Amino acid sequence: MTSTSGPRPPIESGVPNSFLYMHPMLKKNYGQWDWHDHPRPGVLHHVAKNGDEVWTVRAGTPRQMDVYAIRKLCDIGDNYAEGHVRFTSRSNIEYMVSSASKVEPLIKALTDAGYPVGGTGHCVTMLAHTQGWLHCDIPGTDASGVVKSMMDMLHDEFIREEMPSRVHITTSCCQINCSGQGDIAINVQYTKPPRINHDLVSKICERPTVVARCPVAAIRPAMVNGKPSLEVDEKKCMCCGACYPPCPPMQINGKDCTRIAVWVGGKNSNARSRPAFHKLVVANLPNNPPRWPEVAEVVRTIVNAYKADAKDWERMGEWIERIGWPRFFEMTGFAFTKHHLETWTGARRTLNMSARAHF
Repeated sequence: MTSTSGPRPPIESGVPNSFLYMHPMLKKNYGQWDWHDHPRPGVLHHVAKNGDEVWTVRAGTPRQMDVYAIRKLCDIGDNYAEGHVRFTSRSNIEYMVSSASKVEPLIKALTDAGYPVGGTGHCVTMLAHTQGWLHCDIPGTDASGVVKSMMDMLHDEFIREEMPSRVHITTSCCQINCSGQGDIAINVQYTKPPRINHDLVSKICERPTVVARCPVAAIRPAMVNGKPSLEVDEKKCMCCGACYPPCPPMQINGKDCTRIAVWVGGKNSNARSRPAFHKLVVANLPNNPPRWPEVAEVVRTIVNAYKADAKDWERMGEWIERIGWPRFFEMTGFAFTKHHLETWTGARRTLNMSARAHF
């Protein structure tokens, strides 16, 4: 057993007990809330059955923060809130206060420190993104950098509530897309099979692991220049990048072999309509850090069209389903090509080579 005064040991299954860090007012009235309202963007007001009140102030923060930013946010919580914070699934920070008089000074402190208050109601929420260059082992771009450039452009839509409904935007640094479905999704496309450094494969890679990692059985062992190596059947390869983590000499990313695609209409929730996969709108955009201007222009065009034409509470995919895809492409001015028609031709042959998917 560890000492109660020492650091908390890691929990390998499930999440930590939230009651240990919960605001006293929330803990006292857990399960006893009577009603709530939404006084202004970024602020939620909850009232318990016994009359207790709590205000929650939400501010946007980067997902990846240095220790100085964390200390600054904690200082704001100590000086202007009541010492309790929590982070949302989209990396927003929330402060809870039990007095209405503390709300405006807290908002001012956050705004003065550069953290926008918003993200509630019908707005563009903080972008969700994958790890990018900092943690991920197969990134084709820096997803967090794309988020920075997009949120600089969409800042006003975050702090205001002028959208027909909430707009969830996701970014993914590879085609595996671990950021999930979104009203707008920004995903990297690998455009070429991996380039193999045969001199390093036998020194670094476990070849059976790499062969097993390929979902379409496009990789097989080979001898190259008398050395054990690997080869790729480019007719089978779908350029997913899954071979790169177990074998870095199979280089898949780079400026000349990565592009960015924008998808729309995805939805994880089951509210008012069923969950839906997002669908391709624009492909082959330049992977152009650090600001990705071409991607930003496409996203702004989609957001403006949706904002101008959708009905209240209508999510992006529901709006497109109502007006139809021809009308969507007409309103946005994007080109509709044969590549937007998913005929699934060849998928039976390709996916049936995998041990994981057969139909």
